[in-house]
Order: sequence, then structure tokens, then C-alpha cells
Amino acid sequence: MSATAARSREDDLAPSLADPRLIVALDVPSRADAESVVERLGDAVSYYKIGLQLLAVGGMETARELKRRGRKVFLDWKLHDIGATVEKATAAIVGTGACDLLTVHAEPQVLAAAVRGRAGAIGTKIVGVTVLTSLSEADVREVGYEMGIEALVERRIRQVIDAGADGVVCSPREAAMARRIGGPKFIVVNPGVRPAWARSDDQARAATPAEALAAGASHLVVGRPITAANDPRAAAGRIVEEMASA
Repeated sequence: MSATAARSREDDLAPSLADPRLIVALDVPSRADAESVVERLGDAVSYYKIGLQLLAVGGMETARELKRRGRKVFLDWKLHDIGATVEKATAAIVGTGACDLLTVHAEPQVLAAAVRGRAGAIGTKIVGVTVLTSLSEADVREVGYEMGIEALVERRIRQVIDAGADGVVCSPREAAMARRIGGPKFIVVNPGVRPAWARSDDQARAATPAEALAAGASHLVVGRPITAANDPRAAAGRIVEEMASA
């Protein structure tokens, strides 16, 4: 057995060195790129996000492989369609057994349909996307909302709770509100998390890992600061250290 294969087998058996609150975004162009990131991270990461970019090139196969290796999978697909379609899509996704966390847009009909589609499969959690972290107040007004971001996020948090979903995706700036309204078991996923040593990229409402956790986040999604680093494992380690100190 090669050294790489041996390390891979050891990592399959011991993802416990990772912090399960850290979700690494596999926003990469191919399955091969995703596998390379997972291989380089080894047992430093136990939770991965698969978004639309990877979905188009074998994302579900990657999800199944990650589950086989003992990792957790966040399918960030932001389902948004008529209720019947969302319900059937959710049921199909849950049926694969390869999804621990699934995003839908936090609109009442969409949320209710996703909860119905899950049909009691408690292994998959449904979280509603409130307002994308790339959007500013000006962007929200341009879309046509008369209320500001904070008021819109609050409305959507309450709609998630009313629908019986499990949590929200929001920026770190709204994490405290989500925690206060949702309570201690509410899932609060924060993308737009950037350590102080990383660029903000296209995130308009970002925060550091320590800031997000202190505000009330339960999970942090980090992509480019880890996946684009010269040493992804070391970058993940630095972030986990900061999380531990929060």
C-alpha cells in the first residue's frame, strides 16, 4: 500500500481530530479537484459543503464518497421552486443517504415543502437561506424589498421556525439575532467567514471565525481561505485554533 493510500485509510477511520463546526466549501471545478482538497486536508476536516458548481460535475458522487469515508455533507443547493417540486427534490436528496444538511430559500411555501419532503428522515437537517452574504443594503433595495437586511433576516428566521425547519443560513452579523430567536438548538450556519489573515473576496457582510462563534453561529462555512491556501491543512488548523479560543 502506498503512503498516500495508507494515510487515506487512516483518515477514513479517524476524522475526530477535526472541529465539526467547521464546514469546508468544495467550490471547485471538478471531482478531481474536490478529491485533492479532501486528500490534502485529511483528518483536519470532517464536514464539507457541496454547492452548485460541483453538483454539475458529479457532486452527488462526491457526497456519497465523503459519507463512505465518515465525513458529513452539506448540500448547499438553495432549492427554490413551486412546492411540489421542492418536496419531491428534497425526498430524492434525502433518499440518497448522502446529505446531513440541505439548504432551501427561506420562503414559507418552499420551507414547508422541504419539511414535507424530508418525511421524518431526522438524519437530514433543513436550513433556510435568509439573505445572501454577498448582498448589501443597497442590493436588497434594488431587488425590491422595502425593509432592510436585518428586518428581512428576522422575518425569515421566524418563517423557518414556523415551517418546522431546523435553522438558517445567515451572515455573522445576524447570528446573534438568529440564536436569540431560534434558541440553543437552532442551527445557525454562517458563510462569509474570513480569518483576519484572509481576503474578504466577494463577501459584503463578513466576520472572523471567533466573531461569528461569539455571536451565536453553530457552523462556519469557509472556502477559499482554506482551499486556495498553499497548505490547506495548515490553514484549516489555524482556523480551528481560532475557533477553540472563541
